[in-house]
Amino acid sequence: MLALVDIGRSLVAAHPSPFGIDSVATRLARFVDVTCGAGSAVEGLRVMEAGHAGLTFGFDLVGPDSGPRRGLVLKLAPPGVRRSGNTDVYKQAPLLRALHGAGLPVPDVPYADAGESWFGTPFIMMERLAGLPFFVWQPDPTFDRSAAAVTPLYEQTIAAMAAVHRFDWRRHLPDWERPRALVDEVMRWDPILAKSPRADWIASGRAVRERLLATRPDGAPIGLVHGDCQPGNALFDGGRMTGLIDWELASIGSRRIDAGWMMMLADRASWPDDWRPVCPLMPAQVAARYSATMGEACDDLPWYQAYAGYRLGAIACLNVHLHRSGRRPDDTWERFAAAIEPMYARAAAILERLPIGIGASG
Repeated sequence: MLALVDIGRSLVAAHPSPFGIDSVATRLARFVDVTCGAGSAVEGLRVMEAGHAGLTFGFDLVGPDSGPRRGLVLKLAPPGVRRSGNTDVYKQAPLLRALHGAGLPVPDVPYADAGESWFGTPFIMMERLAGLPFFVWQPDPTFDRSAAAVTPLYEQTIAAMAAVHRFDWRRHLPDWERPRALVDEVMRWDPILAKSPRADWIASGRAVRERLLATRPDGAPIGLVHGDCQPGNALFDGGRMTGLIDWELASIGSRRIDAGWMMMLADRASWPDDWRPVCPLMPAQVAARYSATMGEACDDLPWYQAYAGYRLGAIACLNVHLHRSGRRPDDTWERFAAAIEPMYARAAAILERLPIGIGASG
């Protein structure tokens, strides 16, 4: 639904797709014939979600004998783009396989290839889980928006987040990625913020960045980070979570980045009235739930909430620029534009209450 960064489903770079559905159908039929055996067939091929820029397709795999259909999702890497970060689609294959093997609620990946012989670009093919995401700004009308119905969706997402954070990445993914230090985590958004169409947004963002660096906590707990862990990237079927999806921004770094992100979404002071996430929890309730589920003190979570505001503000600055310049028109980013200044102001207010720490000396 959104241009460069698909908030609520994934913060994934969206590149215009050169793949027509007929081309994908032909290539997929050949892959299934060779890989799954003669008589296997593809049915119901369709593009999934505009936010994935025509790079994600759903279909049913039907075997040669009558039996249950197997719902799958084909995700293609953007062609002609350097394989790095969220454009390295194949990188998700070992991650999801390891998580699924450990019993975490993620889709399995029965097929994947880092080469380009099948589709002209690397791909992964995942099982299709039941349910719908709870897109926090505009939930699907089939969801009950009452606090009694929505609170369990957030609680289940927090529980899944904690399970991901307890995952032993050193054992199961020792060579998957090097841990990212907090300084590098903060600084990686500099070039994104610099694309802002307004100088005052850049100034506000940079002021928050400097305070983040000066007050950053020591001893960040390292683990697997989803990168956009919230109910919009979880699937729910009848109120029950069936899985966490959209792992394009996953990394190894401070686990608390995910918790701070959800606290930012829950913070009413960060959002204008007409573009506020549907969330009955307060930031302190998110923090308390996460801390209790992890079984550890998390006194530094306000810093991570402020960092989340800085991060989303930078992302919004870039996407507003792309929208207003006509390069990637998407009116949704005008809604986020109204949140940029409140988000930076809220982040600054949180950081003002934190002491200058290790970051003051670099």
